[in-house]
Amino acid sequence: MEPLELLPIPLLQWYRENARVLPWRSDPTPYHVWISEIMLQQTRVAAVLDYYRRFLAELPTVADLAAVEEDRLMKLWQGLGYYNRARNLQKAARQIMEDHGGVFPDTYEAIHALSGIGDYTAGAISSIAFGIPEPAVDGNVLRVVARITGDDGDIMKPDTKARMGAALKRVMPVDAPGDFNQALMELGATVCLPNGAPLCDQCPARDFCMARLTERTGELPVKAAKKARRVEERTVFLIFRDGSVALRRRKSRGLLAGLWEYPNELSPAPCPVEALSLEQGPSGKHIFTHIEWHMKAVLVQTAGDTLPEGWVWATLEELDRDYAVPNAFQAFKPAVEGRLKGEGEEPWQSCISGME
Repeated sequence: MEPLELLPIPLLQWYRENARVLPWRSDPTPYHVWISEIMLQQTRVAAVLDYYRRFLAELPTVADLAAVEEDRLMKLWQGLGYYNRARNLQKAARQIMEDHGGVFPDTYEAIHALSGIGDYTAGAISSIAFGIPEPAVDGNVLRVVARITGDDGDIMKPDTKARMGAALKRVMPVDAPGDFNQALMELGATVCLPNGAPLCDQCPARDFCMARLTERTGELPVKAAKKARRVEERTVFLIFRDGSVALRRRKSRGLLAGLWEYPNELSPAPCPVEALSLEQGPSGKHIFTHIEWHMKAVLVQTAGDTLPEGWVWATLEELDRDYAVPNAFQAFKPAVEGRLKGEGEEPWQSCISGME
């Protein structure tokens, strides 16, 4: 038998004994599975848990998601990054309301047609929420399959993903497709690890895993190297006046589209307002998929009320409640909060924030 043909029984037994208890697994409605899967893209489970609970507490139904104002949606998503995920969620929710009478569609094809849902997410929702035997092939699953089968195809190539997905569909148990998909994801996340040595002694496939038997776990999966990121040096202006800080909204398209930010420009950059005083502020670094921002802040005190079009003054309360400022600017949060609380100067330190 081929290695994948041997996998379902031991994998499902392992999963039922070792699966983490997660809220979307405890109540796997289509809406819950969908929200969790979108949040989990490019994001660790531990980081998602609190966001998931807050999101569902405020937007418990598809109808609520379809109707929420975008600024509020962005505030709920603040810190998760990749904000187009949230916009696509709302687009899809509106599709469900308009095209499906507010009822989540129950076929793979109809789910796949929703905005922001690709092969993986459609397979996950179909199998977990509806018991439809469709594979859900993400990075964790590709790594597991490549190692078990000894496949040295580049997992970034569409034909490799398609081949592995087809192989999984052939062995997927029709009476437990959701558990099978979740077990593969769980195995990749907790045992068949991407960085460092996999925990082969804990793996249900250890006796027939080709990578383990041929001592190739460090070589598989094969994955083409990413292109080097472009580095941008940017000056961030933290502009204060009477207990408020200046924010501007980014353009409606492109990186961090439509979100609020502290005004910033490629360095060197002149101060955009008339300043009473200028001070050196903290520095920060943020890593996007294709770009790195290396940022240095300037603390600006101004007496003028007038701001350029599209800018606003925000108090600390308004900043916390109303404005979604992305994690790219996390390094400057202590400086802003300190000034808005009237705490004066702080010993600034560099900060590296995560991927978006």
